[in-house]
Amino acid sequence: MYVILFPAFGIVAEIITSHSRKTLFGYRMSVWAIVATSLLSFVVWAHHQFIAGIDPNISIPFSVMTILISVPVAVGMFAFIATLYRGSIRFTSAMLFALGFFACFLLGGVTGIINGTAAADIFIHDSYYVVAHFHYTLYPLVFMAGPAGLYHWFPKMFGRMMNETLGKVHFVGSMVFFNLIFLPQFNLGLMGHHRRLAVPTHFEFLSTPEALLMQDLSTYAMFGLLAFQLPFIWNFFHSMFYGERAASNPWNATTLEWQCPSPPPHGNFETQPRVYRGPYVYSPEGDGPDYIPQNQAPAGDHAVPENPLVTPHAAK
Repeated sequence: MYVILFPAFGIVAEIITSHSRKTLFGYRMSVWAIVATSLLSFVVWAHHQFIAGIDPNISIPFSVMTILISVPVAVGMFAFIATLYRGSIRFTSAMLFALGFFACFLLGGVTGIINGTAAADIFIHDSYYVVAHFHYTLYPLVFMAGPAGLYHWFPKMFGRMMNETLGKVHFVGSMVFFNLIFLPQFNLGLMGHHRRLAVPTHFEFLSTPEALLMQDLSTYAMFGLLAFQLPFIWNFFHSMFYGERAASNPWNATTLEWQCPSPPPHGNFETQPRVYRGPYVYSPEGDGPDYIPQNQAPAGDHAVPENPLVTPHAAK
């Protein structure tokens, strides 16, 4: 999971800064949080073996490390939330998926603390509770941060904009039906629903109207989630050829990839850029634009001219 976590964090960091017009809060702290997470991820693997007969003296330190790894992950998440605070948020499709990543991944992280506790894991291991927790960690990393990145960088990749209406339909449907699938599974797991029961109604406690309703809801919602991926597929391929022409920097972002044409030519840049500042300079003091690209020369610097690659919005 942690291998997939780091790219997702990077994607979300780029999106929330650009679409909230805020400098990333605690940049250095966020970087060190990722470093700490990567180091701790090497010493948590035995939490999968709490009921495999391992020595309790071994399970305790692995339980502590599993709970401890939530601290740097939480630091990164709080840095993102602080970045959003009082930001000028633009609810684009990319930003909506980034916010959906927050909501779902936070629930997955909170429920993971219970799984990481050796004593509690004895009762919920291999149940639908674990299934729900696992999907609330991996689904946001892949199917929330992933589409967020595609909606954000699609103009740069193909030189065209994706349809925002279809993107928001994709987000709403995915968010609603994903939660309808896996929220009931937390309760089913706590009721004792094993994750590999071929016919769960053989057990009386899983044959109650409440349990049957949650099982049916989880099953039917899965078809709804699949159906709402169709607008995304159509939007992606249709926009590649017929989408609105994109400017080189449609989001008014600061990082270097937005300072070259869309799509980039061979070699990316027409001239070699010079970097003057960090990647997230938004809402600077004074009059003028609310962002400063990395390659824009400071005022009064005549030694190196400003890079001319920031072009106005192209005609459709």
